[in-house]
Amino acid sequence: MNVHFIAIGGAAMHNLALALHQKGMCVTGSDDVIFDPSKSRLDACGLLPIKMGWFPEKITSSIDAIILGMHAKADNPELIKAQELGLNIYSYPEFIYEQSKHKTRVVIGGSHGKTTITAMILHVLNYHNKTVDYMVGAQLEGFDVMVQLTDENDFIVLEGDEYLSSPIDPRPKFHHYKPNIALLSGIAWDHINVFPTFEDYKKQFSIFTNSIVEGGSISYNSEDQYVKEIVSASENPIRKFPYETPQHTIEEGVTYLETPEGPMPLEIFGPHNLNNLAGAKWICQHMGIDELDFYEAIASFKGADKRLEKIAEHQSSVIFKDFAHAPSKVKATTSAVKHQYTQRRLLACLELHTYSSLNETFLFEYSQTLDSADEAVVFYSPNALKIKNLKAISSEQIADAFQHKNLTVYTDPIAFQEFINAQNYANTALLLMSSGNYGGLDFDTLPNLII
Repeated sequence: MNVHFIAIGGAAMHNLALALHQKGMCVTGSDDVIFDPSKSRLDACGLLPIKMGWFPEKITSSIDAIILGMHAKADNPELIKAQELGLNIYSYPEFIYEQSKHKTRVVIGGSHGKTTITAMILHVLNYHNKTVDYMVGAQLEGFDVMVQLTDENDFIVLEGDEYLSSPIDPRPKFHHYKPNIALLSGIAWDHINVFPTFEDYKKQFSIFTNSIVEGGSISYNSEDQYVKEIVSASENPIRKFPYETPQHTIEEGVTYLETPEGPMPLEIFGPHNLNNLAGAKWICQHMGIDELDFYEAIASFKGADKRLEKIAEHQSSVIFKDFAHAPSKVKATTSAVKHQYTQRRLLACLELHTYSSLNETFLFEYSQTLDSADEAVVFYSPNALKIKNLKAISSEQIADAFQHKNLTVYTDPIAFQEFINAQNYANTALLLMSSGNYGGLDFDTLPNLII
């Protein structure tokens, strides 16, 4: 099978390209810019385009499938050529479904927690040598790639993203998958450039719930009122399994999960991660892993990449980085770190980096999300607002939105880095939350601050 990727360099796209190459397909692709790690990983497999840019001459009738990434535009010259030739054009999720429609599809959805829950499930299955196909949005310990597609495996585990499928397909990705086994972790308004009202956003999760195949199942976080409402209202003839945050204790910075065999220490912490764990347990049980085997495996789970990732610890100091950027994630992550280190100063830093977070109307969704922090910093780049064609926002607007009594706002990356370097980290937990890098912060040098 000959497959061509338009915008092969994306995080998801290049992983799918690697998976199809590994499966034995003939893979080609184009992009106008590709950064590491995508660049080096594609190069290692001989899939890196020789030249950057779009080349319609690459598109011929010999191509069996075009996979169109979100980075491309609707007027992309390669896409136009493919349309003229009448080739089969798929969005990323459409192609995943085509490759898995004869498998048992396990889909993890929700505004937050879906990457971690998917990672937990894959960790447990891997621990017990149960091989499945998968697609997850973060690099996981013990896994070489973020996508695996085979002809042999009966199950495929998919992280179900609610963002758009492609430039010519405005449906959320997770509407394509038609799960046999599904999970909903939580709903909190996001992607306001696509879903301008919360009602629009919630509707996507109703559609997802109703897309579960007849006789399938949904495990859902019963502590989230919107999830509970949507699952309860669904008339889809499916089985419904509620879950909630399990009992646990914290002793000397270690979280212990209550199990039938007594308290069990975990590598992860925070009520939101314990809630994620409860959901993952249900899914693993649906896939044939019994409760005790689940506990045995999950004890060694250290988290997905950039999800409350501990990057340094020394005596009374600890540094975490986290992908949190949406309000619900920021609040849950900040609260979790403070709850784990109650006797330490918590310095929480948040970069406003996404379209939603930089929108002056959406800013007020962040009200009190940093309240668990003793000291809070918000960083944003005015240039990012210009790139996204958004109205300028001021430090005063951010202060009014967050309503934190000890908040500092930085717009200059050098000034922010000087602030970080000048801190006394004795008896301190530093939390860095961002889907960016604070204008060039070198995370590799941060451990030196607390040694």
